[in-house]
Amino acid sequence: MDDMTECSICYEVFTDPRVLPCIHTFCLKCLLDYGKNKQPGDSVACPVCRKEFTIPDVGLAGTQKNFFMEKLVHVRKLSAEQEAQHIPCDACSSDEANAGETVKPASKYCAQCRQKYCEQCSLHHRRMKGCSDHTQVDIGKESESVEQISKMSLATCEQHKSKDIEVFCQECSAAICMMCFIKSHKTHERSDIFWFFARFVCFLFALFFVSYLVYDFHNTYYIEEVSDNLRGLVVTDTDKVTNFLKKTEELLPRLQKEKNDVIKHLAGIEDEINTAADKSIAAIQRDRVKLISEVGSIRLKRVKQLDIVKEEVKQHMTALESFRRYSETLLSSGTAGDVTRSANSLHDRADELMKFDVTRHVDSSLPPVNVTFTSSTLLDGNDRNLVGTVTEKCQLKQMIEMKTQITGKNSFILSHRAYS
Repeated sequence: MDDMTECSICYEVFTDPRVLPCIHTFCLKCLLDYGKNKQPGDSVACPVCRKEFTIPDVGLAGTQKNFFMEKLVHVRKLSAEQEAQHIPCDACSSDEANAGETVKPASKYCAQCRQKYCEQCSLHHRRMKGCSDHTQVDIGKESESVEQISKMSLATCEQHKSKDIEVFCQECSAAICMMCFIKSHKTHERSDIFWFFARFVCFLFALFFVSYLVYDFHNTYYIEEVSDNLRGLVVTDTDKVTNFLKKTEELLPRLQKEKNDVIKHLAGIEDEINTAADKSIAAIQRDRVKLISEVGSIRLKRVKQLDIVKEEVKQHMTALESFRRYSETLLSSGTAGDVTRSANSLHDRADELMKFDVTRHVDSSLPPVNVTFTSSTLLDGNDRNLVGTVTEKCQLKQMIEMKTQITGKNSFILSHRAYS
């Protein structure tokens, strides 16, 4: 009961509790401070559920007083005194305190008068003609007596403080006393307060109910005997080969130069390949960062949407839980007058809460998101090089073939020289 009787703004026990149309209750001074910049007729959001209400013509001071909560505050105070085992008699404590005598402890509580009496004052109270039918409850050490007091305490009329609520005016939807009925509601259709209480209790109970290298060996022909008539041919061939050797030797500097040129040129090609590869890598890295950033933006947007909808769902759960707790407390601790006074506003609030389709709200606020990734088609071809291609010109091929032929001829000459 303690948290039910504490204001959600100041976190203290209610003082002059006022109830809003959403059934949330606050201290009048807290409401006045909360809406100090607002004027009558302005819309103000409830500090708890953000449900808007209109400030009455007389200002926030004209908001409906929560008599049931005021009674709960009274019961809480009585409970605290009971736990402290110090409950003075209200009737005689002031007189005895003035006389310097010890204050007598209270043992009885009158539900109608909301007074605590000692045994002597309790007897005297019962003998009084106007109080003989009052209900007195024993103040014991158990918490059951506090619950009993809460249920027996009658609701009094807001206009006539000494009169109990006895009639419910169906035309005005108000719980009134007999004096109000006689003065202002006698021509209106009315119901007994206890019949209306029973009907509302039934309504509330019904409401709760995831390279090779390939070697080609050629046949080697050995001449074991050379005839004398071939010696002249060999001399002639030797002279020719000697002249050809001189010409061949003259090619060495050229070949060395071409070697150096090729090495230098191909080194430049390698640099171009590395530069092109670096550019491709940088472009891929840039594209990767861009794609990751896009995914991050989608994630951030979706998570923000989810968080907003989650907070809205939690806020609605808070409103539902607040309604349920308030209704259950009203049913368990309220009198017929308390229930009838809150029945219509509770019913309207219940209808309003039930009309909010949470599932449809979530589905409409969170449209389906299908995020996929399609890889580039640059890697689809097995023979495709992402950096580029190297083309070998025919001139270089011919030079290599010529060098191979020269090497083969020299081998043949050397073999004949060795034989000679």
